[in-house]
Amino acid sequence: MRFIRLILLVLTLSAIPAEAIEPFVIKDIRVEGIQRTEAGTVFSYLPVKVGDTMTDEKAAQAIRALFATGFFRDVALEVENGVLVVVVQERPSVAQIDFAGMREFDKEQVLKALRQIGLAEGRIFDKGLLDRAEQELKRQYLSRGMYSVNVSTTVTPLERNRVAVNFSIEEGEVSKIRQISIIGASAFRESELLGLFVLRTPGLLTWFSKHDQYSRQKLSADLETLRSHYLDRGHLEFSIDSTQVSITPDKKDIYITISITEGPKYAVSDIKVAGEKLIPEEEVRKLIKVKPGDTFSRALLTESTKLIGDRLGNDGYAFANVNAIPETDKQKRQVAFTFFIDPGRRVYVRRINIAGNNRTRDEVIRREMRQLEGAWFSGDKVNLSRRRIDKLGYFTEVNIETPAVPGATDQVDVNVSVVEKPTGVVLLGAGFGSGDGVILSGSVAQQNIFGSGKHVSAQINSSKINTTYALSYTDPYFTVDGVSQGFDVYLREVDAVGSGLGFYQTKTVGGTIRLGVPISEIDTVNYGLGYEDTKITTFPESPLLYKDYVATFGDQNQTLLGSIGWARDGRDSLIYPTSGTLHKAHTEIGLPGGTLKYYKASYQYQRYFPVTRQYTVMVNGEIGYGDGYGGKPLPFFRNFFAGGVSSVRGYKAFTVGPKDSNGDPRGGSRRLVGNAELLFPFPGLEKDRSVRMSAFVDAGMVGDTYSPGEFRYSTGVGVLWVSPLGPLKISVALPIADEPGDRKQPFQFTIGGVF
Repeated sequence: MRFIRLILLVLTLSAIPAEAIEPFVIKDIRVEGIQRTEAGTVFSYLPVKVGDTMTDEKAAQAIRALFATGFFRDVALEVENGVLVVVVQERPSVAQIDFAGMREFDKEQVLKALRQIGLAEGRIFDKGLLDRAEQELKRQYLSRGMYSVNVSTTVTPLERNRVAVNFSIEEGEVSKIRQISIIGASAFRESELLGLFVLRTPGLLTWFSKHDQYSRQKLSADLETLRSHYLDRGHLEFSIDSTQVSITPDKKDIYITISITEGPKYAVSDIKVAGEKLIPEEEVRKLIKVKPGDTFSRALLTESTKLIGDRLGNDGYAFANVNAIPETDKQKRQVAFTFFIDPGRRVYVRRINIAGNNRTRDEVIRREMRQLEGAWFSGDKVNLSRRRIDKLGYFTEVNIETPAVPGATDQVDVNVSVVEKPTGVVLLGAGFGSGDGVILSGSVAQQNIFGSGKHVSAQINSSKINTTYALSYTDPYFTVDGVSQGFDVYLREVDAVGSGLGFYQTKTVGGTIRLGVPISEIDTVNYGLGYEDTKITTFPESPLLYKDYVATFGDQNQTLLGSIGWARDGRDSLIYPTSGTLHKAHTEIGLPGGTLKYYKASYQYQRYFPVTRQYTVMVNGEIGYGDGYGGKPLPFFRNFFAGGVSSVRGYKAFTVGPKDSNGDPRGGSRRLVGNAELLFPFPGLEKDRSVRMSAFVDAGMVGDTYSPGEFRYSTGVGVLWVSPLGPLKISVALPIADEPGDRKQPFQFTIGGVF
């Protein structure tokens, strides 16, 4: 309306004869009608000032300039004895914005969104913005399946040329998907195809996941999943003919009908390689996953082109283009592919740019980079760099992009962007079981102190069984080539009596120095040397086993402790692993020179198998063996233990294994633990990498021999959430075939608070 009025005003002014307004010299300028706007603001927009000669053209310019500010509903110019009088009528301002009937959205979030489009308290009221806000709010409701929503707005005038804006919302009921039909499917059962969809009819968990609410984006993703399912199983000519989404008149039920043409199943008849062959054809063919005689699969075809492109990328050809051109024989239902290879120009890295590290120093990230500036580009080195940065554990996201340098055909930049997470953690651990109450422990750690990448931790454990005070420090880059150095100082008191785990107490004071030497990108050898002084206290109720040990070897022992370990971490991520393996081997020895002479060796193997994009299987196995030497046994307080959230869930910590004469767990010199978990996204949060669920089976035993009869088993579900307060791990486990005397603890959790 403002624009139309301005056009009419200009046309009117242009139609007035020159004699209608006699030019005059402006003696003064007066503004009338303003309530909120300062007079100086009006003067600043006027194209004339005192002393200028006023003409028809300047009058038109003045009116256009004041209308363009958006502050005024009407503008008029008058002349009184050489004084230019500017008469304005201000547009009202928004005094308040209220919502009635809104339950689906948070009021503050909606107000924030409205402020971004220009509708907010204190701003000039614009009917166009109000209409836009009303339509956007309605669209947000529709995106949540609330198709019966009704949004209306009321504008109430207030004193001092202000208005109150009220959004009246009738949300109605959420529309649910009542039926999804696929017409034309014969090669696969309709139920099998619908099982691939995210959208579904109401079920047990859809109240939480909301997958029973229609979404155009979700339907598009489901249709692409359906297309991939057919194309990966030979149906080269598969097509989706139509998609119909209908809603009942009461807007409560939605029906989706998908019409498809499957087409015949094709087999691969031949594979050819053409183009510029910078790598031997034999090597290229090994990278091609589709073979003559196989059923056509688009997934394998895409993987093949990616593998060839990645292989060329390792030699510096970052922009290699690989296309698989099909030749179909519809009569024989066969298809042949020719892989055309265009490597492009070989490129090198001009610059590595790092962004997002507000606390972490650049050098901490750069020392993990295996792709160097000025070197030929390598896709493998870029990927390895990303994995190494991710494994630091300082970031929730690590992304690397390799854009071409503008104006250069043989250069790329490597842009590393990270999203930092809090690395200072206060960890609290707890478990609960009938008759056992709550067990608490805690530690304080900073994995990235002052952004230097160095680790410092102070542990204060006040559980029923352990009281520990420990200080640890680690410099992961003690030398420039990645040799780590650290130390530990600790006081550890074990009160087995107070926790009902046995009649003995130990008090250990010690310290250790450590070195870690990397021998490959994923392999590290760790060395340690330390000293411990252990005081043992027994009681009249203590088993004879403990009393005999103290009588023979004394109640105070000194240990010169040596250790060596090896770790190979080939997992793709530290926070959210989906593939790769982890190996850990560790041996500790009570060296000659101390009163304790023993050794303990352990090995852990962990592997992740990606099943689909969302599901991962993890298997974990651990074995431990210990004994004494020099005529001395393995000290009973050095025994292996099992049970608890880190080994066999569902059983109280340290209680799996043989019992002493009082029926308390005493541990053993042998240990076996096995875990199998199916990891998957939390329902409704499939794209959130901070939360994950698992269904698991645990098994473990402790004893003086590896006896199958000593195994304990459990199964259950767990949740791991990297929450704003720190990592939260919950498990609910059911012991299987437990024996009398076993101490069960079905619910266990650990929670961390960041600082």
